[in-house]
Amino acid sequence: MIIGIDGNEANVNEQVGVSVYTLSLLEYFSKEAKEELQFRIYLRDEPKDFLPKQSEHFKYIIVPGKFLWSQIFLPLNLYLKKEIDVFFSPAHYTPRFCPVPIVVTIHDLSYFYYPQEFLKKDLYKLENWTKLAVEKSKKIIAVSKNTKKDIVKFYQTPDEKIDVVYNGFKAKTSPSQSLVKKILSRYELRTTNYILYVGTLQPRKNLEVLIEGFKKVSETEKGWKLVLVGKKGWLYNEIFNQVKNLGLEDKVIFTGYLPDDEVAALYSQAFCFVLPSLYEGFGIPILEAMSYSCPVITSFSSSLPEIGGEAALYLTPDDVNDLVDEIMALKDENTRKDLIKKGLERVKLFSWEKCAQETLEIIKQTS
Repeated sequence: MIIGIDGNEANVNEQVGVSVYTLSLLEYFSKEAKEELQFRIYLRDEPKDFLPKQSEHFKYIIVPGKFLWSQIFLPLNLYLKKEIDVFFSPAHYTPRFCPVPIVVTIHDLSYFYYPQEFLKKDLYKLENWTKLAVEKSKKIIAVSKNTKKDIVKFYQTPDEKIDVVYNGFKAKTSPSQSLVKKILSRYELRTTNYILYVGTLQPRKNLEVLIEGFKKVSETEKGWKLVLVGKKGWLYNEIFNQVKNLGLEDKVIFTGYLPDDEVAALYSQAFCFVLPSLYEGFGIPILEAMSYSCPVITSFSSSLPEIGGEAALYLTPDDVNDLVDEIMALKDENTRKDLIKKGLERVKLFSWEKCAQETLEIIKQTS
C-alpha cells in the first residue's frame, strides 16, 4: 500500500498549529514505513532539514508550481504517475481532482464565525476549497467533537463520514535555569508575578477581555504584568490601542513570536496561563501550560472544555468579572496545587503517537 500526503504545512520554519500537527504525523509515518506500507510526501519545495529523512519506503516528491498548486499541479502529477492508493491532506485543502480516495483533516471552521478576521482571498479559499475537500473526501478527520459538529452544521456532512481524532501533545524538555533567568530578566519579570497568554493576536482570541480583566487585577496586585506571546494577526492594532487607552503600556508585554524553549521558560514561571478564546478547533497551548505546571484558565466555549476537562478553570467568554474571580481563586494555594496536579495528569491523555496511530488506521481503511 502506498499513501500519498500533502506535506507542505510541515515544510515551514516557524512551527505552529497545523505545521506541528503535520510534522508530528510525518515523523511517526516515517518510522512505520516498510515494503507493505509506503509513503510519498508531496512538496512544492525541497524538504527542510528538520523533516524526517527520506528512505526507501518514505520518499519526498517535489512538484513545482506556486499558484493553485493543490488545484492544478498536484492533481496533474497524481494522474500522470498513478502510484498511490490513497491521498491524505492534513489541513483542509485537497487536490481538486484525484485518482484515488482522499482523507482530509479539518481543524476548525472559525471562518464561518469570524469572517472579518480573514483576507477576502483567504476567506474564499477556506469556504470554497474546504467545501470541495469535504465533498470529495471519502473520510474526514476532525480534531475535536466541536469541529465535527461544525462540519455537520455548515457543510451538511453525514455524521458517519467524520471521525474525531484529537491532536497529540509532546512535552518539551524543561527549560534550563540559566534560560529561565535570562528570559525573566529580558522582560523584567519575577516568578509567579505575571499572567501569560500564548497565541496569535487577533479578535477571536478575546484578548480585550483578558486585558480588561488584568487591569482590574493589577489594581490590587501592583507588581503583576501580562505577557502576550504570539504573532500579530488580523486587526491586532485594536489590542495595542486598548493597552494604550487603559494606561497599561508598562505592565503589558508583547513578545512577538518566540522559540519553543523561551515560551517554555515563560510557562514554567507564570502565575497562570489564560486562553479566553471565543473559538478554538483544539487549543494545544492549554496542554503546553499544564505540562509546565502552569495553572490554566480558559473559555467555556467551542472545543476548550473538551481539551481542558476538569484540569482547568473556566470563564464565560464575555464576562470580565468572571475572569478576575478565576484569577484570584488561584491565589489559594490548595486550589492552585490541585489544578496543577490535574493538569499534569490531563496531558497524559494526549500524545502524537496515539493521534498518528488512529489517523493512519483511518487512512489505511479508506484505500
